[in-house]
Amino acid sequence: MTERRRAKDFSEFTSAEIGALAHLYRAEVYRSTIWRTRLDTTTNWAVVTLGVALSITFASPDASPLPLLLVGILILVFLALEARRYRYFNVWRARSRWLEKHFYAPILGDGNLHTEDGWPAVLAEDYLHPTYHISFLTSLARRVRRNYLWILLIQAVAFTGKLMIHPTPVTSWHDFVSRADIGPVPGELILLFGIGYCGAGAYLAHWVARTDAKRARQRGSKGEAMG
Repeated sequence: MTERRRAKDFSEFTSAEIGALAHLYRAEVYRSTIWRTRLDTTTNWAVVTLGVALSITFASPDASPLPLLLVGILILVFLALEARRYRYFNVWRARSRWLEKHFYAPILGDGNLHTEDGWPAVLAEDYLHPTYHISFLTSLARRVRRNYLWILLIQAVAFTGKLMIHPTPVTSWHDFVSRADIGPVPGELILLFGIGYCGAGAYLAHWVARTDAKRARQRGSKGEAMG
């Protein structure tokens, strides 16, 4: 009877185990692809709703700029949904990347799987006790940096342009601010909210870029974490 290989022996995988890992990799790539498609779906929703708001707002000089503000609520909802989906996508992506780095790359490189480094135990622990690899805030910031910052900028530019040219070209700062009035809400408050709205997106994009760069340096020096 063949003796079972123990993980602590750090022996190489058998052909059956290598086949199982190959199927596992295919499954993780498939799941990451499915969730990547779902990310594109919510981004498309945000783009389409912004396009509808642009069409309504610029339909005539007398049309209200309010749709451009209201669509911001929908964009934030789509962003939150996409951030949640990205956290799931990141789990499958991290697992497939872990296998690429520690399983396939060593096979193609020197033919040694380096099981003594303990990477199979890290992968096993992730399957036994699955958890998100990043926080919701990090996920949100990454989606802002990749896609939604540009959507927010287009929304801001369109709103500013609407105030400047309709119904007639603006002639003074006071005229510009007064056009931003929405019922009892003064234009100054609306403009300040818009600056904070876009500023928050820019800050999140900058923050996550620095955080991810720091995370990559730490992961490169230690190499024991997924995600």
